[in-house]
Amino acid sequence: EHAYWRDVGSVDAYHEASMDLVSVNPVFNLYNRDWPIYTSDLTAPPAKVVAVAEYGAGQVADSMLSAGVVVSGAYVRGSVLSPWVRVEPGAVLDNSVILHDVEVGPGALIRNAIIDKGVVVPPRYRIGYDIEEDRGHGLDVTSGGIVTVPKHHVLG
Repeated sequence: EHAYWRDVGSVDAYHEASMDLVSVNPVFNLYNRDWPIYTSDLTAPPAKVVAVAEYGAGQVADSMLSAGVVVSGAYVRGSVLSPWVRVEPGAVLDNSVILHDVEVGPGALIRNAIIDKGVVVPPRYRIGYDIEEDRGHGLDVTSGGIVTVPKHHVLG
């Protein structure tokens, strides 16, 4: 490809563009050396995936993990994790975008979501499994079914 352009003027479009990045053959391939990325470097350790005794190694598939991310005995599928995200044992993330400094508690279940910076997801909390429950917790749900959690929002 010689160019990539996508209108991300809505939350649903932003989510779709993020999911483009984790597809098997993305149109916008961040690993294409002919398309250099011009940005400031983040000083952080590389992402790490670790096993936890009772949960085992967990699994990460079709996802992007940024610098400083730690996934401990959790399951991450089709998701984009920004710097310094921590995912605790038994948590499941599916089809989601998790922004900087989010902590996902043990056993939390998250799907079809965009979680903004600085959110702490309590243990066993569910996001994206029951739209009415999500709305009852003050979360927005787009027409496309994407649940959004605002920056520094307190859950639970």
